[in-house]
Amino acid sequence: MNPIQTKSMEKMTLTDMLRVRTRFIIDPIVTFLARYRLSPDVLTVVGMLSHFLFAWLIALGQFQWAAVAITIISPLDALDGALARKLGRKQGGFGAFLDSTLDRLAEIILFAGFIWYYMQHGDTFMLALSYLTVTGSIMVSYTRARAEALGLSAKVGILSRVERYVVLTTFLVLNIPHVALIIMAVLTYVTVCQRMFFVWQQSMQVDDE
Repeated sequence: MNPIQTKSMEKMTLTDMLRVRTRFIIDPIVTFLARYRLSPDVLTVVGMLSHFLFAWLIALGQFQWAAVAITIISPLDALDGALARKLGRKQGGFGAFLDSTLDRLAEIILFAGFIWYYMQHGDTFMLALSYLTVTGSIMVSYTRARAEALGLSAKVGILSRVERYVVLTTFLVLNIPHVALIIMAVLTYVTVCQRMFFVWQQSMQVDDE
C-alpha cells in the first residue's frame, strides 16, 4: 500500500484539527521562544514534570483542580514539536524520541494519582480499572510506534492521546472520575484493536503487491 492510499484511509484526528485551528495562537508563541533559542527538549521535560502536579491533585481527591491544571498546562505539549520545526531541527531525531518517551512516562505518572487515591479508599474495582486505563493508553501509543517502525501507519482510532485528555478533564470537572476511567479503559483497547486491524490491512496490501 503506497503512502497516498494509506493517507486516504486515515481520518483527520482531533490532534490534527486542533493543530490547524490553534495555529494562530501557537505560531506567535513559538516564534517568540525561537528568538531566544529555547530548546524544545526543555518544554518536553517541563510538560512531563507537570504531571506530578496533576497526579498529586488527583491523589488528594481534588479532581476539579486537577482538571483546571491539565487544561491550562497540557496545551504546552503542542509547542515542543512546533518549536523544533521552527528551529530547523531534524525530524525524527532525539527530540522526537524524547517527546514520545516522556509522553508515556507522563501518563504513567498521571494515573499513579488515581491508583493512590483508590488504594487509600480501598476500592479494588477502581484500582483495577485504573490499571486497565493506563495499560490501554500505553498500548495505543505502542501500536502506532511499532507500526511506524515497520514502515506502516497506525494513526487511526477513537481514543488517541488528545481524546484521552479531553475525556479525562471533562469528567474530572464534573467530579465523576470513575466515569472517565470506565470510558477510557474500554475505548483505549478498542483503539488498539482498530490500529491492529488498520496495520493488518496495510500488510495484506503489501503482500499482494
